[in-house]
Parts: sequence; C-alpha cells; structure tokens
Amino acid sequence: MHPPETLTRPEARTAAEQVQDWLDAFNAALEREDAAAAADLFLTTCFWRDLVALTWNLKTVEGREGVTDLLDATLATARPRGFRTTEPPAEADGVTEAWIAFETATGRGKGHLRLKDGRAWTLLTTLQELKGHEEPRGERRPMGAEHGARRDRETWSERREREERELGYETQPEVLIVGGGQGGIALGARLRQLGVPAIVVDKHPRPGDQWRGRYKSLCLHDPVWYDHLPYLKFPDTWPVFAPKDKIGDWLEMYTRVMEVPYWSSTTVTSARYDEATEEWTVELERDGRPLTLRPRQLVLATGMSGKPNVPELPGRDLFRGDQHHSSAHPGPDAYAGKRCVVIGSNNSAFDICGALWEVGADVTMVQRSSTHIVKSQSLMDIGLGDLYSERALAAGVTTEKADLIFASLPYRIMHEFQIPLYERMAERDADFYARLEAAGFRHDWGDDGSGLFMKYLRRGSGYYIDVGAAELVADGEVHLAHGQVARLTEDAVVLEDGTELPADLVVYATGYGSMNGWAADLISQEVADKVGKVWGLGSDTTKDPGPWEGEQRNMWKPTQQPGLWFHGGNLHQSRHYSLYLALQLKARYEGLDTPVYGLQPVHHLS
Repeated sequence: MHPPETLTRPEARTAAEQVQDWLDAFNAALEREDAAAAADLFLTTCFWRDLVALTWNLKTVEGREGVTDLLDATLATARPRGFRTTEPPAEADGVTEAWIAFETATGRGKGHLRLKDGRAWTLLTTLQELKGHEEPRGERRPMGAEHGARRDRETWSERREREERELGYETQPEVLIVGGGQGGIALGARLRQLGVPAIVVDKHPRPGDQWRGRYKSLCLHDPVWYDHLPYLKFPDTWPVFAPKDKIGDWLEMYTRVMEVPYWSSTTVTSARYDEATEEWTVELERDGRPLTLRPRQLVLATGMSGKPNVPELPGRDLFRGDQHHSSAHPGPDAYAGKRCVVIGSNNSAFDICGALWEVGADVTMVQRSSTHIVKSQSLMDIGLGDLYSERALAAGVTTEKADLIFASLPYRIMHEFQIPLYERMAERDADFYARLEAAGFRHDWGDDGSGLFMKYLRRGSGYYIDVGAAELVADGEVHLAHGQVARLTEDAVVLEDGTELPADLVVYATGYGSMNGWAADLISQEVADKVGKVWGLGSDTTKDPGPWEGEQRNMWKPTQQPGLWFHGGNLHQSRHYSLYLALQLKARYEGLDTPVYGLQPVHHLS
C-alpha cells in the first residue's frame, strides 16, 4: 500500500496537517498489522527509539528494515494504537516536530516525532505507565488519613514499623537493589510508588554517605536543573552546584520522606541464581549479622562504574608516603606543604589537585593521555541552557520534557547535534584553551569533535568540567608531567622516560572498570562474562569498541542473565531511566507477558 498522496506533498501542508496525515496513516497500518506499510512512512535513513513501550527493552532500530523487523516482532503482542498529538506541532529548518501520546495492550506512552519531507526521520516511544497498575499520583493519590472511628486502627507510623519489621524476614522482596546512592534510591522510590516490594542495601551507615565520604571539595559539576530526583525536585533556592555533603543530606531526607525501604550497614557477600525457581539466593550481613534473601530480581545500582582501577606498579610496597585511589582520597588537610602526585587528568584528578593546591601542597598532575575540558559556564549556557536552566523553564521546557527531548535524539546521530555546540564553546573560550595548551596540557574535543556528552556516553571518562582547577594548570600553579608511570621508589614516582617526581602522596585518579566487575565479585566470573561489558555504545571510538549497539550496553534493560539488571549513571540518568527499569520490574512482579525484542548480544567481556 502506498502512503497517502499528502505525504508526498508536505510543502503544501501546515505542520499540524503533515503530522496528522502521518499519524492517520501510521495508525491505519498498525490497525491492519501491516508492518511494511508502516515502515514505508519512514525515510530510508530513519531511527526509532523505543523505551520499553513495544519492545520491553531499550532498543533503537535504524532504516525501514529495522522498523519492519521491530513491528513484525511486536505488533501482535504490544498492539500499539491511538497515536495522537498532545500539543501543536512546530516546523523549523525543514523538520516538523510533534509531541505524541499512544497506547499499547498493557500501557500508555508518550513520544516524539520528527518528519522530513512528510516521512518520519526520528520516532521516540516511551512507556509511562501500566494499565491497571498506575502510580497513586494526582487524582489517584491516597487519602492518608482514614476518617471515622474504627477499633484496632493501624496508624501510618505503625504500618511503617510493621513493614520494616517484616520485609526481608517474614516476607521476601521481589527486588533487591545493591547500592544505595542516587541510582538505588531513585529506583527504590519508583518501586515504592508502584507497590513492588523492594529493598535497597548499602554498606554505609547512612543514606548519602557515598557523597559525605569523598574528598571535601567535591561538588556536583552538573547544574541543579539537570539533577532532580523523581517526584521531589530540589527547591527553587537550591544552589546551582550542590556541595557533596548537601547532596548527602538531601539523599538521606529523600529516602525517609519517600519511604524507601533502605538497609544501611549491609554488605552483600554472595548471590546465585536458581534457573528452576527463577529466584536469587543472596547472602548478606546486616549490622554484622548474616541473613539470606530470595528476591526474583537483582539490581546492581553501583553507579556507572565498576571497581576502582589501581595500577599494579613496581615499588608500590616500597613507597613510604601515602597512596590511595581517588575514590578513597580523604581530602587535602593532611597534605599541606607536602609533595603530591596525582596520576590522571580527568574530573577527580582536577578536583583533587585544586583542593591540594588550596592548602599549600606542591602538586603535580601526571597526564597519561589527552583530556577534554569544557568550562562550566560555557557548558551551562551552550550545552545545557536550552534544556536544563531557568531559561528553559521560562520557555516551557520542564525537566520531564527536557529528558524526553534528550532521549529523542538517537545515539547514532547525537554527535551531529553536539559538534556545533562544542565549536561554539571552543570559540568562546579560545584564550583559555590557548593558555592551557601553552602550559603543555594535551587537550582534545573527542574523536570527532563532539565533546563531553559523547565522551561520557561512549566511555564514561576522558573529560573535566572546569570549575576552576584547570586555570591552575594553565597558570603553572599545578605542575604538569606527561607519560605512563613505570614504578615507585621510596619517595618518588618514576615515569617511563626516567623522570622522577618526588612525592609524599600519590593519588591514583585512574578511573574504574566495567560494572560487570561487581557481578564477578558478587555472583561469579561466569555470570559477569555471560552479561558482558556494561556501558558504551559500540561507537568504535577510543575506549568504546564496536560493533555499534545503539543503546548503552546492559543499562536499565534485560541482560543475558535472567533476573539481573544494572542501574545508575549521573543524577539525570538515574532519574529518567529509573522509570523504565521500574516499569519492567513491575510488569514482571504482576506476571504480565514481557517478550523482549532485540536482547543485546555480548561482544566484549569487560
């Protein structure tokens, strides 16, 4: 079947008419379960990103063949229908954009559509709620107080005490979330609202201690508008860049107010999966006492990183000073007047160098490979301003809308949107970059000039958002050395070219491994290899080997190991993707059919 004639003459139609013509034709094709006809409504070069709605997966397909394959596999079970606009479409630079809503057999969704020449260029579909299992918000919010007189009434506090007493002891959780940082807490809050019995466990004594225990100069490098948690936004008076202890206090408060079942001072010692019963046996120690849990779903919410990378250097046992990974750095106070060598040149390295310089330490940064730096103000103005800022809010771009706009850009072409932004930043801060490079700093803009966000998504490293410490390198206040470290002596770091850097302190700001390293430790190396590398897109750029995968490896979606999930990322990702992970877990808890389309194959083990 050919598309309506109006699709071939978009220049004669308004933006609203173009979109309505397309949606009418798309709905009709879906109604007939005619995947080929639906795919013919897309451009030859096109992208459909689905977040759980049809695929029970996070999946992007490309080209008409990809669209046809997705629909052939999902139409009969997902039954997508009722695609409609939710606000007037707009047109600019030959692209017509529309916000849409739709339904499936099991849920309701939102999405975004871009048309070129009357055909779909990009389509985003996201599941927002499950029919019959909606969150108790808005008109469905609970009454709270139960009016009237009744014997044996259970108060709110009594109910909470009973739940805390029973969950994990008399009743088993459906979901165990290992890691109580922002990712685990956000997911715990989502599952709480969806009525899924879940427990968040963390080794620290209090929620937020993951932040409190880091070096004292640590603060968020992303602005407040980008960092809200689900349901409860930061107040309007919250600082743009929150200090670590303030974030820690917020997470602790949030955990309590959102009634997240949270076990502090709890360590997971082992986990194993029973294929027959489809449940995990997880051994823990809570406040020093052994305990066994049997959840059906296990979520590793340990951030976006695995275990700290600490290089095995000759002479480490001979070194007489202090040495530790950046994740264990206690802060600068004990090192005033000391000779400090920081190995690395990314975010943590710069933060630690800056804090050490402030207390009067003699600081040397060892740069082993080139690094991308972007000035914080330029990133806020140019990189984030249209989506996450007071300016964006004034234009009607809420945090939720900004999340969907960002999600609507397929990873395959996202760099094309990023490159012009970083070209503007390079022009704006040209003097800064000239001084930095004159000081000997090896700077790059990413493999293709696409800057920070693509580096983050592809490899999770190789960048610094400058909040001041880069100026110290540019001015020579923080010394700079280059090359790989060969060994340590009793009182120095020795580089491969023979350069000796006298040291009383060595900080290994050397990054982290893949998150499946935690699976190896808690479960087995066999399961870690079965799941494969976590994070990255398969872009075949530095530290992100191909083949192309189209979505973040193993994050927020089913893995090759049944019942095992990975959750985390920055605050933005923890907020946004916790919804889709929570809905997947809720569907399984309720026994809904969840046929996964396009389960990710394993190409890399770590």
